Amino acid sequence: MPETPRTLRQWLTELEADPDVGAVAVSPATQAALLDLARVAAHASERIAAPITAFMAGVAFAGLDEAERAARVRALVDRLEARYGG
Repeated sequence: MPETPRTLRQWLTELEADPDVGAVAVSPATQAALLDLARVAAHASERIAAPITAFMAGVAFAGLDEAERAARVRALVDRLEARYGG
């Protein structure tokens, strides 16, 4: 275990090297949308809903190209924020 936590970029670089995960590209736009999605989920429900919500969105939008995936996650965030507040 490292003495200091990894940065997001370091963490993602290591995951990209993993043979099971590395084929997935996550653009900065999608990263921002996923973080917002997790924030909304954590504030609108139990905090533990955040990673599961992000996973569900990832599975739902996995077949899309990166730009469409980012747009769809962002649209989901907008809908949830309208329903539950930001």
